[in-house]
Amino acid sequence: MFRGILIEKDESGYRAAVKDIDEACLPDGNVTVRVSHSTLNYKDGLAITGKGPVVRKFPMVPGIDLAGVVEESTHPEYQPGDSVLLNGWGVGEGHWGGLAQKARLNGDWLIPLPAQFSPRQAMAIGTAGYTSMLCVLALERHGVKPADGEILVTGAAGGVGSVAIAVLAKLGYSVVAVTGRPQDEEYLKYLGATEVLDRAQFSAPGKPLGRERWAGAVDVVGSHVLANVCATTKYRGVVAACGLAAGMDFPATVAPFILRGVTLAGVDSVMCPRAERLLAWQRLASDLDVEKLEKISREVGLSEAIPLAASLLNGEVRGRIIVDVNQ
Repeated sequence: MFRGILIEKDESGYRAAVKDIDEACLPDGNVTVRVSHSTLNYKDGLAITGKGPVVRKFPMVPGIDLAGVVEESTHPEYQPGDSVLLNGWGVGEGHWGGLAQKARLNGDWLIPLPAQFSPRQAMAIGTAGYTSMLCVLALERHGVKPADGEILVTGAAGGVGSVAIAVLAKLGYSVVAVTGRPQDEEYLKYLGATEVLDRAQFSAPGKPLGRERWAGAVDVVGSHVLANVCATTKYRGVVAACGLAAGMDFPATVAPFILRGVTLAGVDSVMCPRAERLLAWQRLASDLDVEKLEKISREVGLSEAIPLAASLLNGEVRGRIIVDVNQ
C-alpha cells in the first residue's frame, strides 16, 4: 500500500482525497518510481477541483511532475537506485501521476535528475520552470538578445513567470513583469524584474497595433493580454506563448505579424521531445540561481495540496508549490 491523492467520479459526484492505494492498482509501465516530491501546477488544480476536463479516465492520481528513485525497471536506460524526474507526457491526466508515493511509468518519459538539483529543488522548478526555460530557448532560437530591448513576462508571480524572470535576468535581459497582484512587486524585483506593470493595462480589448516596446515576451495568460502584448511588440520581436490563464481565445488581428514581422512562438511542454527536455534542464542547471528557488517555492504535504488547488486557480498562489508526498 502507498499514500496518494485519488480522484474519483461516479454517481455520487467528483471528488479528490488522500487515500491508501494498493500497489496492484498501479497502471502498466516498465519503471516503478518511489516518489519523494511532486508539485501543484495549474493543470493539477483543474484536475483536483474538477473545474476543467483534464482527467480523461477514473480513478486518477493527479500530478504532472514527479521526482524520485527507481525501484524496479525493465527499461534499458534505468536501474534501481537511479534518481529521475518527469514532466508532462499526459501523466496525471490519462496515466497515474506524481501526487502519490509510488508511480509506474513508461521509462521513455523519464529523464535523469540533473546532479545540480536535489529532488526538492527539481520540483521547485517543475513543469512551470521547465516550460519557462523552453520559452527562453524559443526567444533565443529566434535571435532575441539582451541588447535588443525589454522582455515582458505576464502572469509574473506564478510559477512560469517567476522562473522566467529569474532566468532572463541572470542571462542579462531587462525584464518587465506584469501581474494582477501589486503586493508582489518586491518579490518580482527580487527575482530580477526592473519594472512591474498592472495587468489591467493589458486585460481589456486593445488596438490592432500599439506603441512598440517589447523585444520579446513570455506569455502564460492568453486572451486579450496576449493580443495586447503582440500589438506592442517591436519590429521583428518574438512572443513565446505557453498558457491560457485568462482564456483560450486570442482576440487579435494579423497586424503585428504582417506589418511588424512579429513572431508568435507556441511552446508546449507536455509532448516536447526528449532532446529539448534534456537541453532545457541542462540550461536550468546553469542559468537559474538556485538560491532564488527558496523564495520562489514553498513545500506542503499531500493533504494540503487539495485545498490549495482552488487557491491556485483563483490566482492566490505565488510562485511554486512543492509537494512532499511523504508528509
